[in-house]
Amino acid sequence: MLTNISSIYEQLKSLDVTHVVLGLSEDVGVFANSGKTGTSRAWETTLKALLNIQSNKFTKATSVLILGHIDFSHELLAISKLNPKKKQDIAKSRKLVDKIDRYVTHIIYQIVSAGKKPIIIGGGHNNGYGAIKGTCLALDKPINVVNFDAHSDFRIEEGRHSGNAFKYAFTEGFLRNYFIFGLHENYTSNKVLDLLDKTKSVEYNTYEAIEVRNDLKFKKELQRAARFVSDDVFGIEIDCDAILNTPSSATTPSGFGVNKARLFVSFMAKLDNAKYLHICEGIPSKKKPHVMGKLITYLITDFIKSN
Repeated sequence: MLTNISSIYEQLKSLDVTHVVLGLSEDVGVFANSGKTGTSRAWETTLKALLNIQSNKFTKATSVLILGHIDFSHELLAISKLNPKKKQDIAKSRKLVDKIDRYVTHIIYQIVSAGKKPIIIGGGHNNGYGAIKGTCLALDKPINVVNFDAHSDFRIEEGRHSGNAFKYAFTEGFLRNYFIFGLHENYTSNKVLDLLDKTKSVEYNTYEAIEVRNDLKFKKELQRAARFVSDDVFGIEIDCDAILNTPSSATTPSGFGVNKARLFVSFMAKLDNAKYLHICEGIPSKKKPHVMGKLITYLITDFIKSN
């Protein structure tokens, strides 16, 4: 454990660990995107499940530091007083996301600068921006990203929210190559598709092409995505929206099963240049919150085992 939060970089650098688990207890970015809130609860649920697994030769617990979480209670209190149907309140929430970006960028910068690999849990997909920017600044170069997601999150720069993290990161020069794995055709506008198609450093496949029409093969698409991002440092993004019947900000009745998500993480994590894992958008159910915790824990341990 760390003894002093004011010198995180120095302490991380001296610790004999390879991975650092960080929680982001917020859903401000989801609110700012007019989505379903509740992603702020994913970290606490995951932590309980993660601490309840065995420490053995497979899980390699001694190589992992659980850093803790960033407390966004002030920001959560602020959005609890806002009306999502009012444009001015949405604008206020997007300014709060800017603030959250700075916190996330700063801590990821310190973790990566210390030579460790972040595992980022909870919150909305707005935090993909901070993960990318923090890693980029620590390594002093743009990075690549592969995103297992039903949505591109490459929408216009209209103020920060959970639907445009990668567009902001790309425009500002922190993101180089970007691959979206399993885009849902029914929920991607022509405007976004046109933008993706004309952007040379962006590639994607669709869920329907892989799992419904069988135009593409899952394993071959894993390889194609890997070729596109793994020539240099890259991050792995997992949006729970893409996983079948997983409670999230946009739960889907049609999507990749849990085992496909685990296979995706394991495959990508084996690649030499995999630098971080970010799992977001999950909302623990009130009746069975532990299920979400176990799901995310499986993905965390798959990353560590392969990476």
